[in-house]
Amino acid sequence: MNTQRKVQIGDRFIGEGEPVYIIAEIGINHNGNLNIAKKLIDGAVFAGCDAVKFQKRTPELCTPIDQWNIQRETPWGRMTYIDYRRKIEFGLAEYTEIDSYCRHKGIHWFASAWDECAVEFMEQFNPVVYKMASATITDSDLLVKIKNTMKPVILSTGMSSMKQIEQAISLLDINNLLLAQSTSSYPCKLNELNLLVIRSFAEKYSKIPIGYSGHETGLAPSYAAVALGASFLERHITLDRALWGTDQAASVEITGMFRLVKDIRDIEKALGDGNKIVYDSEKPAQEKLRKFSGQLV
Repeated sequence: MNTQRKVQIGDRFIGEGEPVYIIAEIGINHNGNLNIAKKLIDGAVFAGCDAVKFQKRTPELCTPIDQWNIQRETPWGRMTYIDYRRKIEFGLAEYTEIDSYCRHKGIHWFASAWDECAVEFMEQFNPVVYKMASATITDSDLLVKIKNTMKPVILSTGMSSMKQIEQAISLLDINNLLLAQSTSSYPCKLNELNLLVIRSFAEKYSKIPIGYSGHETGLAPSYAAVALGASFLERHITLDRALWGTDQAASVEITGMFRLVKDIRDIEKALGDGNKIVYDSEKPAQEKLRKFSGQLV
């Protein structure tokens, strides 16, 4: 029986003993602009992230009909909500360019597929992994659709009870699954992050790599998540937190993402392997400062 908590994503293994897999969530922070998307990809590459993630929806399926004609202020003027959803949604031309651009830059890319048509759309790009957004965790048909692609799945658990999480896991392949602690508020209050769930998940699901998808401001909780054992980490990336959009304020700017990745790599080194030893670098101090006569050796 495989007892290692590892899953392969593309050319990487995620889990015990592996470097933290760091995902820059672009989501819809591109605001429907391909040039902004490319700048965000460039920023993620500069920061040293392992992957960028987008969101793919079929607006007519993912937008409740009673919200279609609600008027909304947007960067393009006042329009109905359904027109706004269509405006920011990338199609085949944009994702073809993104696919080529990410391959050229040497960074993984994938998306949260919010509906079954979106899964069929994404399959033409052969993504390395799928993300189940917290909002879709109770969509059993979508879960089965994604499972049937045979791709790894990252299951985000915001706004979900343990019963809902267990039901979702039962529909997926536990040997091809990664589980993320998350709280679905933007930005999230520190006292609602509940990072210790990372440990609780690790104890409950011994074969599943556990990670963290954060929507808070600041970087400290992400560092704590890594120290608690998160094997992958997702944070939203933005060019400017003051830009228009619901996710921008809970995002990390490119310089912050660079610092986040650098500090996580330092934390990985500092955590070590848990075996207490005397390092060679300590021996001069040992000889100089410790009396050995009559003491334990």
